[in-house]
Amino acid sequence: MGRLRYLEQADLAAEDQDIPRLKSNITRAVAHSPRLARLVALRGMYLRHESGLSARLRELAILQVGYSTRSAYEWAHHIDVALSFGLSEEDIRAIGLETEGKSSHLEPLASTVLAATRSLTDNLVLPQHLFDALTAELSNEHLVDLLVAIGEYNGLVRVMAAIEIDLEPEYIKYLDRFPLPAKHAA
Repeated sequence: MGRLRYLEQADLAAEDQDIPRLKSNITRAVAHSPRLARLVALRGMYLRHESGLSARLRELAILQVGYSTRSAYEWAHHIDVALSFGLSEEDIRAIGLETEGKSSHLEPLASTVLAATRSLTDNLVLPQHLFDALTAELSNEHLVDLLVAIGEYNGLVRVMAAIEIDLEPEYIKYLDRFPLPAKHAA
């Protein structure tokens, strides 16, 4: 059980019962701050359904955040999302290969997105060569959407860790199919 009770729709005031994505444990926990929960959910829905950034690149970046931070919740949830947007199992497995410095089947832009995401996640820096490679391929709008997605999900994995969000049982199958690497030694 997470550190905060997962709220149900009935626990919320009438004006907050329409918070998007209230089925997920993260939203149910963040719903203790209903206005914030709505904003977080809406930002996620913008990135997923309204942004012009390629769904493939977006999901690769989000999955890289989950993989790099060893966030089982983020990793499993976004494997489900990524597969629904057409990413292949090979695409998902490429994240581990690329993280280990091995080559994969990914095209150069996807590899650059993963490298940029790792750098921002692990070091809080985007080296100039990666920035230049992204700007050579993405419009400024898509670049900003990508960077906000990386930042947003880096923030969310930290909130999930602090609150100790439980992974819903229906997502465990993704951890079995696509295991995360062991945690870093403390």
